[in-house]
Amino acid sequence: MSMARSLTFGCFALIFVSGSAFAISKAELERRIIKLESKPDNRGLVELSQQLNQLRQDVQQLRGDIEVQAHEIRTLGKKQKESYLDLEQRLQSGAVNTRGARNVTPVIGSGDVSDRQEYDNALAILKQSEYAQAATAFQGFLETYPQSEYADNAQYWLGEVFYVMRQFPDALREFDKVISQYPDSSKVADAKLKSGFIRYEIKDWSGARADLASVVQNFPASTPARLAKERLQLMDKEGR
Repeated sequence: MSMARSLTFGCFALIFVSGSAFAISKAELERRIIKLESKPDNRGLVELSQQLNQLRQDVQQLRGDIEVQAHEIRTLGKKQKESYLDLEQRLQSGAVNTRGARNVTPVIGSGDVSDRQEYDNALAILKQSEYAQAATAFQGFLETYPQSEYADNAQYWLGEVFYVMRQFPDALREFDKVISQYPDSSKVADAKLKSGFIRYEIKDWSGARADLASVVQNFPASTPARLAKERLQLMDKEGR
């Protein structure tokens, strides 16, 4: 018998008083000792409390992560919808065709077509929201008619198609070609603006600011400049 148990028995034995009703049996003492010994000590309680606190923190962190991801998904969906609506609006308003291209039914595989017909064909596919096919059509046009007067427009809309599909590396590459290969094109301001938007999306904050500031500086009275200012103001508010 351990010293602690012996002392316990001794203490309980003193309770016995002759002629009183406080006679405690050995079995009862044994039961109470076992009960005491089965209780967790203070260190175990502290460890359990720490584990519970850590679990609560983990759950709170998980909830926070889920909320952040849900917000990012909602934002992504909103941005993609805005891109589609923006492109659709400009298509409907005729802004895609600064040289007066006509609305035509796509002609695939025609043996005798001009660069104007091929350009119109690619635009028609784009207006039907067949983005992958439109990308192929514009790429084919640029390969066949690299010196066409419509080449800068085709190059820009190729970048726009990739942008709407959120294929940002491809879109950025095509917009950069507009800027470098067609420096006198009316599409340079739009291409620079979209390059800034893309770099904003991929969190290249310095690159985004540089592109947007360039639009404001070089095309101050244009619609792209107004949109660039709005995005720069947003970045200021976000601390970007």
